[in-house]
This record gives sequence, C-alpha cells and structure tokens, in this order.
Amino acid sequence: MKSNQLEEQVILVDTSDRQIGTAEKLQAHQLGQLHRAFSIFILNSQEQLLLQKRAKCKYHSGGLWTNTCCSHPRPAETLLNAAHRRLQEEMGLTCKLQELFSFIYFAKLDCGLTEHEFDHVFVGFSDRPPILNPEEAEDWQWVDLKKLQNDIANNPEAYTYWLRDCCDRFIEQMANFSTLNSED
Repeated sequence: MKSNQLEEQVILVDTSDRQIGTAEKLQAHQLGQLHRAFSIFILNSQEQLLLQKRAKCKYHSGGLWTNTCCSHPRPAETLLNAAHRRLQEEMGLTCKLQELFSFIYFAKLDCGLTEHEFDHVFVGFSDRPPILNPEEAEDWQWVDLKKLQNDIANNPEAYTYWLRDCCDRFIEQMANFSTLNSED
C-alpha cells in the first residue's frame, strides 16, 4: 500500500451527513466509522454506463467491477471538487457532474475492513474512452444498464458491494432525471 493512502484523511459524519471529525482512511475502514464518500456514474450517448475494474493492488475489493469512480473528499474539500479530482486521477476524464442522491451503507469487506459510508452519487455524460491510472483500475467497459442489473443479480461476487447496493436506485433516479430534463 502506498504511504499516502495510509496518511489520507476521511471526513467522519453522522447519519445526517454532518461532519463530526476526521480519521485516517485505513483506520476508518478498520473501525467501520461512518464517513463521507462519493460514487460517480458516467453514461455515454447510448445510455451505457462506464464501469471500471478495480486494480488488484487496491487495499480492498481489488479485481471487482464497479461504477466509473468512487472515493472520499478530503477535509475542507467540497464533494464536487473531490469528485472532479478523482475522476481525472482514476479515469483521466473530465465532464460536468450532478449529484443525484445519497445513501448510507455498511458492508464487511475483505482484509478485515468495513465500509460504512454516507455515499453521494453523481452522474456525468461522456463518450470519451478513459485513460486508466493502473494503480486504481485495471480494465473498463461500457455496459447497458439492464444487462448490468441482470449480471449483478446472477454474478454478485464480480461487483463491489456499493455498486450492488445502489445500482437499482441509480437506474430509478436516472429514469426520473430523464423525465425531468425532457420537460425543459
């Protein structure tokens, strides 16, 4: 594990997403502390989702397929700025992002770690192929949302917990998002 991952801080929050402190990232995952996070879903003009396969060297969930990008804002960093920063760092992409919804999840992971996150879900649109950071992602693909739903149901072990937990909500929110935007 890189030393900067050991030193990186996350924002601890309560169940209303109010900041209550900070903690070292690995320690927060060892103790299962609720902290602020975000997940980015990039769709192309064919309404396919850009998935990344997490690098095997990641400190948890390595080798699993997940949404386009996931991470944590740093203390004093806005969610939107953090989302743009990490999308560029992990996938080499820039695009407009909009928050769709948020949710809390709790999951026991490999390596004795626990995800307990107040996750803010962002959507963006791009047709450009990503330029992967190999320390973050080892593969990518565009996938139809209905095919993704079916594959998650049939092969859940191939996907990260948070993608499995929020995929249906994302698809539902995108249907509402499309309806609202078509009325403009």
